[in-house]
Amino acid sequence: MINDEIKYHLLSLLEKDPHMTQRALAKETGMSLGKVNYCLRALVEKGIIKARNFYNNKQKSAYAYYLTPNGFQEKAQVTYRFLQQKIREYESIKEQIADLRAEFAKGQHITTNPTDGRRHDVE
Repeated sequence: MINDEIKYHLLSLLEKDPHMTQRALAKETGMSLGKVNYCLRALVEKGIIKARNFYNNKQKSAYAYYLTPNGFQEKAQVTYRFLQQKIREYESIKEQIADLRAEFAKGQHITTNPTDGRRHDVE
């Protein structure tokens, strides 16, 4: 099973450049070549992308990965879910930042005496 983040990144990259090699996809996504291969095969099996073999002088053969009509629909759904996830993460981080700021502001009223190491309130 491929999570939404991986699926989103792969489909976005392939939509922009269907001729990206698996090595280029691996480099762009930070995944291993084997994982990219596994994910692409899974996407082909699900009918989300089509792999087309074409002749290339540098390599004996290469593939182009095209999104199918189902692939474009899947990409839209994945994009929406991924966006919702990132919004939840953003809101959580905003709350954490507010909590840390409040904690820091409280700490500004307390200082440590360098001579005895005890904490004293600052007015």
